[in-house]
Amino acid sequence: MTVLYTILLGIIQGITEFLPVSSFGHLLMAENLLGMDRGAGVLLEAMLHLGTVAAIFFAMREELKRIGVELLGMVMDIVGNINLYIHNKRSGESLRYARIVHGSYRKFAALLVVSSIPTAIIGYTARRLVTKSSVSPLMTGIGLLITGIFLLVIDLSKSGGDKTPREATYDHAMWIGICQGISVFPGLSRSGLTISTALLCGFSRKFAVKYSFLLSVPAVIGAFILEIGEFTSPVMSVGLGFTYVLGMLVSALVGCLTIRFLLRLVQKKKFRYFAYYCFLAGIAYLVWNFM
Repeated sequence: MTVLYTILLGIIQGITEFLPVSSFGHLLMAENLLGMDRGAGVLLEAMLHLGTVAAIFFAMREELKRIGVELLGMVMDIVGNINLYIHNKRSGESLRYARIVHGSYRKFAALLVVSSIPTAIIGYTARRLVTKSSVSPLMTGIGLLITGIFLLVIDLSKSGGDKTPREATYDHAMWIGICQGISVFPGLSRSGLTISTALLCGFSRKFAVKYSFLLSVPAVIGAFILEIGEFTSPVMSVGLGFTYVLGMLVSALVGCLTIRFLLRLVQKKKFRYFAYYCFLAGIAYLVWNFM
């Protein structure tokens, strides 16, 4: 794998991660069309995604900081309630427990936690199947077509509402997490499926986009942790490890330069345009490989 190819993949990841067109699918298409060896499995893709997560940290640092503070506060309240429970049992008193979830940001944090649970379960159990499907151009092409259909249906049905974290329910969060878990398969757009599901649940488009990209942070970090052991695999070398890190840095840089523009684009443009692109890319890729 040359450094030039890795830089190209980093650029592709940095742009497509913030559009509902499947960045993983585009990485696989680029690798296939350029005749690249995938090397140490999906480690490169995980690192490229980690690079764009760094861009999300940069662009949404205030939201992430506030959510982190609220998560810490929830943990402390849970620990405090456990201590109160033990105290009440021993003393016979009835001291009041702290309310765990209150306020918009704490509710937002709780929703993200709930969504992350099915994502983690599906992502972990489907690891081997994802690895096998990622070498199949058929799966990638079909995945893009499915993404296009999903986006087109959402656009034509004019889904969406005005729900904010206060009005969102944990059922909504669970369904969004399930869709993010399913999107580990090539061609299925993580942002496309999660944003569309959020709109079906009645979220406002701005909140749906923000929710989708903040939700990607724990998912990508978790995927990277699962794959980090590949650095010690026999196919890994110092040079290959360097190119992987370089690709991650390029995806982070490109992501930082483009994220605000692309997020505004997703918030304002109709999904049908992204759907048409997915149809075109999926059909072209299938024709290239099977005709």
